[in-house]
Amino acid sequence: MLHFLLVHLKQEDKRKLEALIIQEARDNKFELNSVNFLTNENPLIIQIFLKKIDGFDITIEDCTSFNDPVNKIIDNSKLLNCAYVLEISSQGVSDELTSNRDFKTFKGFPVKVELNHTNSEIKNLKGLLFERSKDYLAINIKGKIKNIPLVEVLKVSLATIKD
Repeated sequence: MLHFLLVHLKQEDKRKLEALIIQEARDNKFELNSVNFLTNENPLIIQIFLKKIDGFDITIEDCTSFNDPVNKIIDNSKLLNCAYVLEISSQGVSDELTSNRDFKTFKGFPVKVELNHTNSEIKNLKGLLFERSKDYLAINIKGKIKNIPLVEVLKVSLATIKD
């Protein structure tokens, strides 16, 4: 017979723990993407997703160095009276391209472009990312470069191209 232990963690305690973790992140030059409390797991899992304030990538060493201070804060808070597992990681690569760095890194990759055409039936385009300038986005659609004014682009995401 399987027994499941559901950890009951008050919302108020979650908020207090999250505030403590946010402050520790700031003190270590990180921002929190999110904190998740997986109370249906035994032991409880606390997932922390970090990003660097300066915009650089999170390294394994960053996650490792943040582990001990967070463990101490959680333990010293006395807000948890159960065993827990702490998982610290980066959010990873987003599918949405937003920064100049994203557009340079993913040049030649398949993308989906959501358009803001009020008088057109075309709402999405798929192709290979060619370039982004200050005025337009260029994608390669079946060997032809299409320039799309940036004012018409709502979102650019990594995609797969299927025939």
